[in-house]
Amino acid sequence: MVRLIIFLLAVFNLTLAQQKVLDRIVAIVGNEIILESDLNYQTYIFAIQNNLRWDDPNLRKYVLREMINDKLVLTKAIEDTVVVSDDEVERQIDAQVQALVRQYGSERRLEEIYGMPIGKIKREIREDVKKRLMIEKLKQQKFGTITVSGYEVEQFYNTYKDSLPEVPEMVELYHIMMIPKPVDSVERAVYQKAKAILDSIKNGGNFEYFAKVYSEDRATADDGGDLGWVRRGMFVKEFEEAVFRLQEGQVSDVVRTPFGYHIIQLVERRGEQVRPRHILFKVPLTEESDKIVISKLEEIRYKIISKQAKFEEMAKRFSEDEQTKLLGGYLGLIEVDELEPELKEALNTLNSGEITQPLKMKYGNSYAYHIVLLKKRVPAHRMNLKDDYMRIYQFALIEKQNREYQKWLERLREEVYVYVDESFK
Repeated sequence: MVRLIIFLLAVFNLTLAQQKVLDRIVAIVGNEIILESDLNYQTYIFAIQNNLRWDDPNLRKYVLREMINDKLVLTKAIEDTVVVSDDEVERQIDAQVQALVRQYGSERRLEEIYGMPIGKIKREIREDVKKRLMIEKLKQQKFGTITVSGYEVEQFYNTYKDSLPEVPEMVELYHIMMIPKPVDSVERAVYQKAKAILDSIKNGGNFEYFAKVYSEDRATADDGGDLGWVRRGMFVKEFEEAVFRLQEGQVSDVVRTPFGYHIIQLVERRGEQVRPRHILFKVPLTEESDKIVISKLEEIRYKIISKQAKFEEMAKRFSEDEQTKLLGGYLGLIEVDELEPELKEALNTLNSGEITQPLKMKYGNSYAYHIVLLKKRVPAHRMNLKDDYMRIYQFALIEKQNREYQKWLERLREEVYVYVDESFK
């Protein structure tokens, strides 16, 4: 599916490029304009995401109406001097770019699709990201404090109960997660390799050459390890502390981070922004690394099922998932269809109260092992106030927020100049 979207986007972008000379304004909202090329692109993306025909004229009118609504809110946000900090913009840009990298598989593939380096992609989307954040911040200010009463929830349920979606099958889960660590002999070998390269650089070796040949950060190796301009908060703690201690041109000692060992060179500094290069030496996990973690989890599991310990207590002591360990490993109620395939398969054979064998699952850019307690199953069912009050509350809240939002938009249309080309009405 991803490959299909990539291909279609490439074809669509080519079509837009060929038609660029014919571009025209289809709407004006205050000081903001909407071009036909922008409308076509947004319609196309919406159609792909929702499995619709992108050339449906009614769909294009719907998308245009939503774009006009956004421009109305943006105009009001500018008028009300809604402030979005540079840090907020940078964080959102990084999140969007990382999402694209995950979608396309690598930074290099992303650069190929967009026909520009990551740094330029970030610059290209910066203004749109800032505007989107201003829109969302104003909407949050206006409607984020809206609540619904118990009476309103009941009224909503009685009105819409026949059209509310079915609650899918769910499972209540707890887990204990452990991350394999490199064994000492491998750790020492990688460190010694990094130290030897560092000595060569200090003895006059070219940093960029060594980065191209030895760095295992393939996204930057071909550029001599250049990470571009970055600000505080964008690196892991160990890397950031090392790079901000350096003077321009200076090379660090070998630095250990969760990604491996690094040698860092500071190319330039502008206040709180730095442009570093690095050489990454990853520390590989081995079969022995896995065996150590699996054995420990099997020991923990045995103690729990033999009644020597409780699952929640063992999670608090041994789990390496910082977000759930203090909750006794509680993962919550999760839809079965949202589970990782290997976990879903393992749970198929369990009854409530039983625990899986150690399971290997993806964790960030690596993997971890888990034992998972199936606390209970909740069968698929029609939504009802007794079992699903909070779900119905959220539906009622969204409906009320949307109702108030539409009223507000009508008032904005009376305050802000809006022009729409006749052929798009």
